[in-house]
Amino acid sequence: MIEPGEDVLILVSEANRASGSDGKLSVHQLGLLHRAFSIFLFDEQGRVLLQRRDFGKYHSGGLWANTCCGHPRLGERTLAAANRRLGEELGMRARLRFGFQARYRTSLDHGLTENELVYVYVGRAAGPMTLNPAEVCEIRFMAVSDLITDTSSNPDAYAYWLRHYLAWHADELQRLSLG
Repeated sequence: MIEPGEDVLILVSEANRASGSDGKLSVHQLGLLHRAFSIFLFDEQGRVLLQRRDFGKYHSGGLWANTCCGHPRLGERTLAAANRRLGEELGMRARLRFGFQARYRTSLDHGLTENELVYVYVGRAAGPMTLNPAEVCEIRFMAVSDLITDTSSNPDAYAYWLRHYLAWHADELQRLSLG
């Protein structure tokens, strides 16, 4: 059941064909496969902009994650959703380009399950930011190689999806960080 004001997510097949929709909380409680996006913004030195999720988030609160992530709304193109969410979370704009596609499933805190087919976008971090305190409590820049080392040493400090991208797509992220 979709609660008033709740985001409605796009359910997909393994072939990434839309197969329905449901409320965000229900999708994560039931572990349904849905469409998502993640953004990696890099500075001029090729370091990735990380965000620490606000401690009050409904899952993975207080964990470090990539620049931004979220879900397209019904009828919304994924790239448009990524740009929208970048503004909502970090109060910034960036020229995004498609980097790669990812797929993962994992159990999260609070009995939730992420089961996502993800479009990963990349771009340059430039210009001012205004952090949304309901979403982000801290940011930092880190070289991809240092991030890989730190996520191995301190996995509990990082969101699962960031660790997944680094484990399965490190070469692509290193390449994309350069330009």
